[in-house]
Amino acid sequence: MPPEIDALAILLLVLAGFAAGWVDAVVGGGGLIQLPALLLMPGMTPLQALATNKVGSIMGTSISAVTYYRRVGPDLRTAAPMAVAAFAAAIGGAAVASRIPAAAFTPIILLACIAVAAWTLARPKIGRTTELRWEGHRHVGAALGLGLVIGAYDGVLGPGTGSFLVIALVGVLGYAFLPASAIAKIVNFATNLGALVFFVPHGAVIWSLGLIVGAANLVGAYIGARMAVAHGSGFVRVIFVVVVSALILRLGWQTAQQYWF
Repeated sequence: MPPEIDALAILLLVLAGFAAGWVDAVVGGGGLIQLPALLLMPGMTPLQALATNKVGSIMGTSISAVTYYRRVGPDLRTAAPMAVAAFAAAIGGAAVASRIPAAAFTPIILLACIAVAAWTLARPKIGRTTELRWEGHRHVGAALGLGLVIGAYDGVLGPGTGSFLVIALVGVLGYAFLPASAIAKIVNFATNLGALVFFVPHGAVIWSLGLIVGAANLVGAYIGARMAVAHGSGFVRVIFVVVVSALILRLGWQTAQQYWF
């Protein structure tokens, strides 16, 4: 462990990892908590923080994916092709992560989050029950396309990926919030793994910090997944709106600092 990181900083990482794991397990978006905490660590570069964040996230998504699989039984007809596409796209996204400034994406993601929040609030019945839009090849094709787009985003940046997966599964494919969250965990595991396939050989991961935040993330993910399964789609929808609202506030502040201060 780097000697300049003290006990208080480690405590911050543990708390951030636990909270991120819980949020990710319920609806996604834990990177909003975990990545900023890593960026606060002394000497941590943005690329190292992004890579180390993937270690923490994959530990949490692994346990939440298993929990959902056992208790919800996610639709593998959607999860499998979407995960494969997302895995490949995340490798490509990670490869260009160091070349594209995050500031270039912030205003676009902010507008997308505002649209998602408004759309979700305007349709209170959306995501209560599963009513798939397509069947067969059209369904698989839509899942592949969503996996490619969101997987590439996760490789480049990451925060909010789980939330984008959930709303895509609900709004585009027609799943209820709980099964959408279950599928999203499998896909998010694949995107984290894809990013690490690139980051690990390039030495971007700070393993000591990644394993610490990952252990906390794993505990939070286990508790969050069990709570989501116990309380159902209505609970997941509420947490989704809260997380997307937090993402809007954070991105809005970043955009204001970038252009107005």
